Amino acid sequence: SGLYLRALIEGLAEVPEVPAAVREAAEARHRELGGPGLHAELAARDPAMAARLEPGDSQRLIRAWEVLEATGRSLAAWQAEGAKAGAATGRFLRLVQLPPRAALYAACDARFCAMIERGALEEVRALRERGLDPRLPVMRALGVRELGRHLDGALSLDAAVARAQQATRNYAKRQMTWLRTQAPPEPVRTVILDEQYSKSIDPEIFANIRRFLLTP
Repeated sequence: SGLYLRALIEGLAEVPEVPAAVREAAEARHRELGGPGLHAELAARDPAMAARLEPGDSQRLIRAWEVLEATGRSLAAWQAEGAKAGAATGRFLRLVQLPPRAALYAACDARFCAMIERGALEEVRALRERGLDPRLPVMRALGVRELGRHLDGALSLDAAVARAQQATRNYAKRQMTWLRTQAPPEPVRTVILDEQYSKSIDPEIFANIRRFLLTP
């Protein structure tokens, strides 16, 4: 979600195309070393980019490594320089709603339980039967790995659900941190609402929109 917002407002850096052989070598290096190992190697060569990434963020970690290998430059350097393609024009108002963490985490837990009741385990079983590449985004969706371990007999269903709920809470926390700290540059105005959504805060939301529209 954060990337979509940033792409809309700031555009995307035009990074040179990475050859397929370099991409395949980066993926192989990740399989060999695992996330922590590749993250450590990236930190030794590109500390700026490594500082932005978690060892478990395999997709972005591999991307940072392959760009470094292909171009000899940090992805952070490519992202920082020059004009970016695709940025929208005009002014932006960014309304960020950050509910209390306890309420958000409870909602995350309840949502995953509802997914289980609606057939999430059967959905994961069907995905695995298709023999899909485990690196595909769908196979890395929240809960897929944990429920897959249950299907393999490595975890009880209760343990798998608990781990998937924890992963969901961790993801929500990262989103909240990003939304609070990674404010886009001008001409974006950011308003943070530290409360759970209800109809009672609609007047505050629309008041901010009216003020923004009426301010040159």
